[in-house]
Amino acid sequence: MQTFYHGTQKLFDKFDMSHAKEGTGLKFGFGVYVTQKYESAAHYTVIRGETVSDDKAYYVYTVDVPEQTDDNYLFSCRPVNPVIVKRAEGRLGESIPQEVTALGKTFRKYIGNRALGRTGTAKKLSGAADFDAEKAAAEFLLTIGVVMLIWPQSQCNPDGLQNRAILDDAAVSIRKIERIKLDEKVQLVPGSQTTVKEF
Repeated sequence: MQTFYHGTQKLFDKFDMSHAKEGTGLKFGFGVYVTQKYESAAHYTVIRGETVSDDKAYYVYTVDVPEQTDDNYLFSCRPVNPVIVKRAEGRLGESIPQEVTALGKTFRKYIGNRALGRTGTAKKLSGAADFDAEKAAAEFLLTIGVVMLIWPQSQCNPDGLQNRAILDDAAVSIRKIERIKLDEKVQLVPGSQTTVKEF
């Protein structure tokens, strides 16, 4: 297992993807969103467009997530591992266009749309995915051994710190919950962490 962080304004004892629409959206796929950097998790506690308020509580969860292996993830801005492509083709019963496999994010969208039986050009199927397609992609990917989606915290540094969407909420174990304070720029106030609960 690896240690990551999750920021939220909610208190809970386990992750539940039935609440997926309540957060900041699914821009990077359907799953539990976690990050390698504590300060980033703190920043994500505030939903875009909101302002920091003393009336709200902000929490950072320290969590354990599955280890990354060669063939259990999609990386948003890198080609898909050929082993994963082969597994997906076997399950779909069709060839996947090479242009779709060039990036993890286009592959994910294509898989979700095809899993729902949608048809069209490779460009259309890999260009956009609605909530239903993102959920279908996650369900499909889990059946072929893909357990996470990865994207870099900085698009300028794809080899740097990572953000992930863990596709199976039961695979994310909470170790600790801390309440934090944020400044007006939505940055963590250093030393403001207080432990709410440890598991």
